[in-house]
Amino acid sequence: MATVISEQELIISRDPERMSGAPVFAGTRVPIAYLIEHLAGNYSIDDFIDSFPTVERKQVVELLHRIGKLLEDAQI
Repeated sequence: MATVISEQELIISRDPERMSGAPVFAGTRVPIAYLIEHLAGNYSIDDFIDSFPTVERKQVVELLHRIGKLLEDAQI
């Protein structure tokens, strides 16, 4: 059964004091760009999570869902 993150839960955080302000998965120091690089490199979500265990699967799935929604709504 999939775990859903409520809209109130933060997926991405950005702080100029952490990781030079790069967007990261909330509660971690893992840049969102690392996920994109892994997926573009033909690695799976499981490979990404194995490499960055502080990121939860539900964060990755919710982020990808939200990106898909933005594409559907032609917002990006």
